[in-house]
Amino acid sequence: MPPLKIKKGSTSHSAYNLRSTFSAIEERHTLAVVVDNEAGVLARVTGLFSGRGYNIESLTVAEVDHAGHLSRITIVTTGTPQVIDQIKAQLGRVVPVHDVHDLTTEGPSVERELAIFKVAGTGDKRVEALRLADIFRANVVDSTLNSFIFEITGNPEKIDAFAELMRPLGLTEVARTGVAALLRGA
Repeated sequence: MPPLKIKKGSTSHSAYNLRSTFSAIEERHTLAVVVDNEAGVLARVTGLFSGRGYNIESLTVAEVDHAGHLSRITIVTTGTPQVIDQIKAQLGRVVPVHDVHDLTTEGPSVERELAIFKVAGTGDKRVEALRLADIFRANVVDSTLNSFIFEITGNPEKIDAFAELMRPLGLTEVARTGVAALLRGA
């Protein structure tokens, strides 16, 4: 008798649903975490990520309320929807954390990043670098006979695109601040 050709979990008559209910698609999420501004808080928050093997793509921290001693940590991470939900739940249980917001799911948000680029070159490459900087609205903040330092602000995709265009023109160094983000509207 030949074996039955039935895919796992494909029949509604099966006593067991063998199909995974978890999504395998990784998504990029921006999390805003309001914490007490005290020593060791950043280490606890980042330790939560490293201890579970989650990656942080971008991390920005600054005090936002001097009187209340509160800081805002903006974290960009990737993971499946289940992993993101687990990260948010675990962040909410850390003692100095006041609020955790997933800006990706809560509504439209504005993301910006600041970057500075050092581009070394002479002749036509130098002229082309200045022309591209003008198109991207990048500012020249330092200039020597052999190099420029450009300052650019925008969403991470704009920063990445500018870096790719500057690479063949003599890009030597890049410094990026990380993403700062806020929800739009009231």
